[in-house]
Amino acid sequence: MEKNTYCVIMAGGIGTRFWPVSRQSRPKQFLDILGTGKTFLQMTYDRFTGVVPKENFIVVTNERYRAMVLEQLPDLATEQVLGEPVGRNTAPAIEYAAEVLAARNPDARMIVTPSDHLILEPEEFRRVITACMEFVEGHDALMTVGIRPTRPDTGYGYIQTSSDDTISKVKCFTEKPSLELAQTFLQTGEFLWNAGIFVWKASSILAAFKKYLPEQEALFAFARPAIGTVDETKAIGAVFTECRSVSIDYGVMEKADNVYVHSGDFGWSDVGTWGALYQQARKDRYANAKPEKGIYTDESTRSCMISMPAGKVASIHGLRDFIVVDTDDVLLICPRTEEQNIKKYIDEVKYDNGEEFS
Repeated sequence: MEKNTYCVIMAGGIGTRFWPVSRQSRPKQFLDILGTGKTFLQMTYDRFTGVVPKENFIVVTNERYRAMVLEQLPDLATEQVLGEPVGRNTAPAIEYAAEVLAARNPDARMIVTPSDHLILEPEEFRRVITACMEFVEGHDALMTVGIRPTRPDTGYGYIQTSSDDTISKVKCFTEKPSLELAQTFLQTGEFLWNAGIFVWKASSILAAFKKYLPEQEALFAFARPAIGTVDETKAIGAVFTECRSVSIDYGVMEKADNVYVHSGDFGWSDVGTWGALYQQARKDRYANAKPEKGIYTDESTRSCMISMPAGKVASIHGLRDFIVVDTDDVLLICPRTEEQNIKKYIDEVKYDNGEEFS
């Protein structure tokens, strides 16, 4: 393993689309939603342990989840967990990590990964990541990983490539398209799903921040002398208070002229919604994804996503294409076609009950 290679795990999201299982008090990345015996965060860490030394992991999370990260990843030291005082999307979080790594090691190469994705073929994934690291070692490049699409999915962002090569310069990024546009993307063969996984030198991404997000970079430049000292927390708190919320895609990747993509096929899913989990889950003969024990259905219930606490019994009949999620204190029942409204459902609950059930 290369001592200059670091893995930055982004673990600050709330995971509202997995409500009511995912809550502000314990978001999706800290849950074993897939029933594997490990949380998403733990699976992400394990995925990179063959590539990155344990001491070279950095987890960026909300300050309130710092203890949870250290509990689930006991191999990490306290200084390997960076706490965001407030959420400001991915660009400030990534710059914070890049500033810390540049201070520790000017030759640092960064792998930046979400904490809550599913990879079914980890060996192939590690091969792709290794190829990305080799590419950025010889190029001043901002590298992203793209997935060969298998369907016209409207829930993913897309990356247009400039060639059929495994590593290609990026033409453009497109946010979640309409179904018609997604079908066109699939037919052209020029588009990949945007996995939100990046590889670059710390120096390269810091130069990009200076060029494309100069106001943000100026804030971090002011705090830079405090990085690695007892004043870091206070300085970073001031930075995040002033930073605007902006994604790394919008703030940098869509503007930069040195962006490359490595295409891959390693069983990836962002498992971002109950619908995405349904696609990955084992199903019964009526296409219901549900726990093996405790849930009673017949032929009248089909193509449903059902999640219940262990030890709870439910008899569900007459539903088709529904999401049914029960927890100790919240029950969600809605058509699978309306899962994009979950954030609205949360807002309705919060309006009457405050933060208690969110």
